[in-house]
Amino acid sequence: MAIQEKVFPRGLSFFERYLTLWVFLCIAAGIALGKMAPTVSQTLDGMAIYVGGAPVVSIPIAVCLFFMMYPIMVKIDFTEVVKAGKSVKPVGLTLFVNWAIKPFTMYAIAIFFLGILFRGFIGKEATDLVKMPFGLDLPIGAAYGAGKVVLAGGVKMLEVPLWRSYLAGCILLGIAPCTAMVLVWGYLAKGNDGHTLVMVAINSLSMLVLYGPLGGFLLGVGKLPVPWQALVLSIAIYVALPLVAGFLSRRWIIAARGEAYFKEKFLHVLTPITIIALLITLVLLFSFKGEVILSNPLTILWIAIPLFIQTNLIFWLGYILAKAMKLSYEDAAPSAMIGASNHFEVAIATATLLFGISSGAALATVVGVLIEVPVMLMLVKICLRTKKWFPEKDLDFMRNEANNLPPNISQAKL
Repeated sequence: MAIQEKVFPRGLSFFERYLTLWVFLCIAAGIALGKMAPTVSQTLDGMAIYVGGAPVVSIPIAVCLFFMMYPIMVKIDFTEVVKAGKSVKPVGLTLFVNWAIKPFTMYAIAIFFLGILFRGFIGKEATDLVKMPFGLDLPIGAAYGAGKVVLAGGVKMLEVPLWRSYLAGCILLGIAPCTAMVLVWGYLAKGNDGHTLVMVAINSLSMLVLYGPLGGFLLGVGKLPVPWQALVLSIAIYVALPLVAGFLSRRWIIAARGEAYFKEKFLHVLTPITIIALLITLVLLFSFKGEVILSNPLTILWIAIPLFIQTNLIFWLGYILAKAMKLSYEDAAPSAMIGASNHFEVAIATATLLFGISSGAALATVVGVLIEVPVMLMLVKICLRTKKWFPEKDLDFMRNEANNLPPNISQAKL
């Protein structure tokens, strides 16, 4: 327990502990803003980088999403990634579940619930307007995937079935594994924090290579626009840019002010920024989706059900495989929760860039945030109650592990 206390002495911060409450309040604030002052959010969304007359990157959203990602990236010491090879089995299990299983089960579950079971509730003829794929210029009335090119507000848009737009958001969540908050879940479950931290770094690097191809493939299978250029652009803006900025600024701050200042001062100031940026983004998102939610308040429920099932399925798959591989509980718990947890910051960023802030895809990724905290806390309790299922680590091994714990892990804070 001494190791755990050094790693995360306070557990969930004030913002993180009540994240679900803040999300609900932002939903209400966004809907109210959309009803009472619709021109405000529309003006902000109009501040964008345009390519071929179409808005490609919303500048306010890009700024918010950068500050969602940067605090996560700056906490990672990537020199520790190479040490993950010493724990081949838990790392291999995590990568297998995250990239070979999770994206495809998310697609299957979402298309069953949204495209078949709940399609009548969502509206069989209901449509959604999403951005034209980056670099594509089709005439009005042309078909593209499951959509049709229409003119909306003087801008060419794609009109797609609403349920497919929700499907797109679920797909983007399913291929975005592990947020920094998974460090908290691992800590609360009394898992191996070193393994969890290393996997956060490995997943961040893996996303640079795998997120775009998997996203393009699954969106194409779902007969949705496959904007390859925009996928690459989204990874560059929302993953690569904050990753590089975090890596360089971490090195510069430590070199200039010392490691103690970086860990005890800089990270402490940075801690709430991700959540604050997320909440501002949610206000903007829901200012556009207020009418949809008010006209059909069960929309969030239809999206939440497949996301809830997917989260539990991936957790239990990882947990059972960890038991079959005879991993210790300290490795099994975070390995299962890393797969179950979503990198919703990247999913929201990509959905808004690819399909637009007012799209159903963006709304679906926000629902992922809504259920993340309560569901993951439930899984933490399950882990603690089933700890006896797994073999205990040898006491001498645990002492050696504590003595050899890298400095950046022993001092890390959220």
